[in-house]
Amino acid sequence: MPNIIIEGPKIENIEDKRNFVKEITDITEKYMKIPREHIVITLKAFPPENVAVGGTLIIDRRKS
Repeated sequence: MPNIIIEGPKIENIEDKRNFVKEITDITEKYMKIPREHIVITLKAFPPENVAVGGTLIIDRRKS
């Protein structure tokens, strides 16, 4: 049973989130040959003030 953890920005729109996990499930099922009922996806959302790239918070990078 694969456990897929995706870390990134929050997906605000619930329909977008539904489509996102469906497409990931579809591709995982196709390439791993595992029934979708066994595929677990966990979304970990991080606000831009909690993530930094190159020593700069993402929230500050957006201001530039």
